[in-house]
Formats: sequence, C-alpha cells, structure tokens
Amino acid sequence: MKKYYILITLFFIGLIGSAIAPHDYFTWILEVFPAIIGFVILALTFKGFRFSYLTYYFILVHCFILFVGGHYTYAQVPLFNWIRDIFHQSRNNYDKLGHFAQGFIPAMIVREIYIRKNIIQRKSWMPFLTVVVCMAISMCYEFLEWFVSIASGSSGDSFLGTQGDVWDTQSDMLFATIGAICMVVFMSKLQDKNIKHLTKTI
Repeated sequence: MKKYYILITLFFIGLIGSAIAPHDYFTWILEVFPAIIGFVILALTFKGFRFSYLTYYFILVHCFILFVGGHYTYAQVPLFNWIRDIFHQSRNNYDKLGHFAQGFIPAMIVREIYIRKNIIQRKSWMPFLTVVVCMAISMCYEFLEWFVSIASGSSGDSFLGTQGDVWDTQSDMLFATIGAICMVVFMSKLQDKNIKHLTKTI
C-alpha cells in the first residue's frame, strides 16, 4: 500500500502547488476540477475495484498536466512558450499535450475495465472500442468547453484556449484520438502484464 500513498502524496503536492498564485483562480478551478473529481471517484472505488499500479501512475501524470495547465493556463505554459519561440510555432501547444493525454490515459482506464470485467467477448474489437470511447470523452469535453465559454463570456477564454485557431476543437479531438491509439499500440502488452500481476495479488 505504501506505493499508493506515495501517489496520493504527490497528487496533493501538485494540487497545492498549482493553487499558489495561479494565472487566475476561475481558470484554475475549471482546469483542475476533473483531477479532483477523478481522485474522489478512484478513492471511493479503490476497495471495490483497484486498478493496476501502472494505470494509477499514468492517471497521476495526467493530473499533473492539468495542474500545470490550471496554474499557467494552457496558452501560457513557460516551457511551451520557449518551444514555440525556438521552433517558430504560431502558438503555445501545451494544450495539445493535454489533449493527447486526454486520449492516452482514458484508454488505459477503459481498456483495463474491459479486460477485468470481461465486457468484450471478441477481443479483436477491444482496440477499436477503446479508441471510440476515448473519442467520445474528448467530444464531450469539447462540448463542456463550449458551454463554459458561452456561459462565462470572456472569463472562459483562458479555459477554451483556442489562441485564435479556428480548427482548435477539431485538432484537440484529433490529438486525443492519437493518444488513445498510441496507448493501444504501444502500451497494451505492458498493461496486460500489470493486470496479470495485480489479479494474482488481490
């Protein structure tokens, strides 16, 4: 259990650190809220359904991506401003990393649930259905961004983070899809090993 407590400690260190003098607290709340909700859900379901440590680890990585985005806003993360200037990019692309993770990490969660709960009988369908669910999650998140932007007006601009790109919504969903595909292609075997190890110990 010690290794799980380490992840929990790191989560709260990241959350508290991101809350110290953020760009603005409205954007911070919007960006870190999914991480907080996710933590509560995982804590409540830990005894009934414990994910593999690998999945929890990557969930924490995703949380830190949200924490950084919430602290600076996705359009003003310093490292990606530097990358933008070095490579003469037209915008800060930290949000694309965020949306890649929005596909990659949910794919780990969805795929593990499929396997552990034996939801899919024909395993050949698992990669496709994993990616499709992640695409749906990304689409719903874009709906949420749209709703918040309309409801809050200019206050939600930092949350929307289009940076003047008319195709931002479409590219966000594309990066989430790429993230989900990368997880299925490159991480499936490693995840399978972690799931087998977990099922032997519980």
